[in-house]
Amino acid sequence: MSRRAKKNAARAVLGAVLLAMALFALLPFVYMGLVSLTQKTVLDLRFDPAEFSFKNYARVFSNFNIGRNLLNSVIVTGGACVLNCIVCAMAAYGFAKKHFPGRDQLFMVYLATLMIPGQVTLIPVFTIIKNLGLMNTHIALMLPILNAFGVFLVRQFMVNVPDELIEAARIDGCGENRLFLSVVVPLVKPVLVSLTIFTFITCWNDFLWPLVTVTDERMQTLTLAIAALKGNYSTNYGLVMAGSTLAFLPPFLLYVALQKEFVEGIALSGIKG
Repeated sequence: MSRRAKKNAARAVLGAVLLAMALFALLPFVYMGLVSLTQKTVLDLRFDPAEFSFKNYARVFSNFNIGRNLLNSVIVTGGACVLNCIVCAMAAYGFAKKHFPGRDQLFMVYLATLMIPGQVTLIPVFTIIKNLGLMNTHIALMLPILNAFGVFLVRQFMVNVPDELIEAARIDGCGENRLFLSVVVPLVKPVLVSLTIFTFITCWNDFLWPLVTVTDERMQTLTLAIAALKGNYSTNYGLVMAGSTLAFLPPFLLYVALQKEFVEGIALSGIKG
């Protein structure tokens, strides 16, 4: 066998292995979709196509007010993404392009907060939110999303923005606000897209914080609503899987739409630091 034939055979084997791994990774999602079309009270691998229907999807909207919970999740997640991108971009600009005494030491201390588990700060943050009178509000669900990870991610990308470009803009009379918005932000768009996806997934799937801060059923997010679909004595897993499928689709579609920018932002964030 020639070298070229061996190379092609190796590629074919590698492609088959990767395809098998991809299909294996998709199995849980396929199973979730199939169960959502049934009325199963016991999870097993037996399916009768004649029983498939979209009744569960109709029920979660008509009987369980999922539409309201879905809207709450969209508002909270969208607001968290915008707020996180704005705050992290401004903080990263200060750490990457501004020179002040103790900048690097302060950045290291800021990064050290990533080692503190969220469970440790849960009660103090809850107390602050309660004393501010923000319980059962959308802003209370958004604020804890802000953390040092976003600043670190954007800062690692922003240090690659040439200082000469910023100085040239200043020489041309560009003010600080315009410099940041018109020069720096467009150059770091890929990493802001990556941060948006990270924030979206984190906030969309969050369960513990909404469970602690939300006592009004009208303010419940989608994750809390899905947890409520489980019965005390018997559970219609088709109904639960229908809710889970609805929760899975938005972040999946967002990632598919922004995949190129996401990969670019992650790849370039670690080039220099």
